Amino acid sequence: MAKYFDVHPQTPQARTISTVADSLRSGALIAYPTDSCFALGCRMGNQEGLERIRSIRKLDDRHHFTLMCENFAQLGQFVQIDNAVFRAVKAATPGSYTFILPATKEVPRRLMHPKKKTVGVRIPDHAVTRALLAELGEPLVSSTLLLPGEEEPLTQGWEIKERLDHVLDAVMDSGDCGTVPTTVVDFSGGAPEIVRYGAGDPTPFE
Repeated sequence: MAKYFDVHPQTPQARTISTVADSLRSGALIAYPTDSCFALGCRMGNQEGLERIRSIRKLDDRHHFTLMCENFAQLGQFVQIDNAVFRAVKAATPGSYTFILPATKEVPRRLMHPKKKTVGVRIPDHAVTRALLAELGEPLVSSTLLLPGEEEPLTQGWEIKERLDHVLDAVMDSGDCGTVPTTVVDFSGGAPEIVRYGAGDPTPFE
């Protein structure tokens, strides 16, 4: 059964954040809120957690997982980013964008696109997510909590617990965080290409 945590959306309780971070270090798979919608997340080194995300969402090996990063210093460890791209990405973060960039050697091969060797990265603008990332001290491997055959992500923490109780270890609920996923911008070819239109304003990348 998944543990359920009711978290304040602006001032998340430090003890709760610490408890969830500890569970992640111990191999947990969690559902948590972001500035676009709920996401599934586990540690980078958690191979079982990764396979559980694939199983829940019925994903193939071409799916781009996202590294949810606390800040630019952390993001820069995991993707190759030149000055022009850096400026464009920095101007749009934190926010509801995912950027696809060439991965560095710090990224486990199983998280990369098998042919392109790219990975998604983002810096969220959500107090709960950022507090959790700060406490954890490393990125969360994440994927939007969109179940197979459904058009919109789940939006209610209690419903997530009810429906996924048997496959998750924890659910963090800080209220409705919307159904619109991030805008995805692919910089792997140098120039920006919008792969998915979502919550982030696409204008700077068009």
